[in-house]
Amino acid sequence: MPTPPRKFRAEPFDYHQELEITIDSLSNLGAGVGRIVLDSPPTDSETKADEAIDSPQSDNKDGPALRSSEGEGWVIFVPFALPGERVRIRIWRNDKNCSHADLVDVLEPSPNRVEPKCALFGECGGCQYQHLSYENQLQWKQDQLSALFQHMSDIDHPVEVPIPSPKPWNYRSKITPHFQKPRGATMGPIGFLYPGTRNRIIDVTYCPIAMEEINNALPEERKRIQQSAEKFKKGATLLLRATNNGVHTNPRDVTEETIGDLKFSFLAGDFFQNNPFILPAFVDHVATQAKQDCRFLVDAYCGSGLFALSLAKHFESVAGVEVSESAADWARRNAKDNNIDNVTILASSAEHIFADITFPGSETAVVIDPPRKGCNPEFLAQLFAFAPKRIVYVSCNPATQIRDLKEFEGQSYRIVEIQPFDLFPQTRHLECVVTLERTT
Repeated sequence: MPTPPRKFRAEPFDYHQELEITIDSLSNLGAGVGRIVLDSPPTDSETKADEAIDSPQSDNKDGPALRSSEGEGWVIFVPFALPGERVRIRIWRNDKNCSHADLVDVLEPSPNRVEPKCALFGECGGCQYQHLSYENQLQWKQDQLSALFQHMSDIDHPVEVPIPSPKPWNYRSKITPHFQKPRGATMGPIGFLYPGTRNRIIDVTYCPIAMEEINNALPEERKRIQQSAEKFKKGATLLLRATNNGVHTNPRDVTEETIGDLKFSFLAGDFFQNNPFILPAFVDHVATQAKQDCRFLVDAYCGSGLFALSLAKHFESVAGVEVSESAADWARRNAKDNNIDNVTILASSAEHIFADITFPGSETAVVIDPPRKGCNPEFLAQLFAFAPKRIVYVSCNPATQIRDLKEFEGQSYRIVEIQPFDLFPQTRHLECVVTLERTT
């Protein structure tokens, strides 16, 4: 056996011990989930791991004190293994209530397994699902989201079938490759992290989920960095963003994106949704959910104005609120350039985000699209005090979204619809739109 890392937890499995196991489900991080019942479990272990969904049936004969059981057992997470597969795995970490293993071999493959398009799949941490048919990716994302709602908040509301991306490949309009500090004039790999690592980078010369315009520009950008390696005193992150006016590598470049019949200008390094092919349907859905029986709209995290301006035609008046003054300036510019005159953009501190809103809450819809960390308690308190008739909560992180939705209990809101959108095919990521309506 290889020498284990210094802090390796020695039970219940040895370092690099190989086992056979059946995979029953996928975790919300995209790893296969299997279970093995231990006759003598670790004394400080818990019986369940929060990430696990259901339980596999295992008939492992490797090592002592192992037996199979349905609905019970020690959880093992195995990236790149699929439900229904019998696999051979190699343990590399034991936690208090679960273990983690590498996939060594697929002994009995799933009928849903497909050939990955990328030769780096399994080594590059950017994608988790290239080996799973797209139809089944959508099904698992729906199931995982349903399980999260029930597990984290006891919300028993049906989750709609995810809206698929029109392009499951070559859809990303932005990528950010990394590199570490060069050694003199020698540049190391330029690309993305290996799965489960923080500083090990794999060299990426082509990314099949990035737009072809980006892949066409990537060789020249890599060459530029490699030829100037001695100028870098530390590692860095690059930018390649494809928009209407070309591929940009300078985060201060002014870029332009067209969504529907509107044009949005913003800085290349600023946030803007990275799958332009699904955005028209995405925006139309938010509009449909927000406009019902509401005269006014507040876009509470408006950025450069995507929702505020796209939805303006459905409302008498719209207020976009943004804590960043520079982002607010771009939203104002976009309103002017698109000849939209019923939108007011307000730059407000997080503590007083509704202070200048004069709309009656009973006739107002609020769209919230916070960062991955979700809404802070101060924002939610202000939202509940404003008491809008409808709330459309857009999130790229369902876990923090569900955490926030628990705060709506007792605030006279009911969930109308939970609609996922697959903005990020081949990955574990999912955008989720939850519509809430005030009942009193």
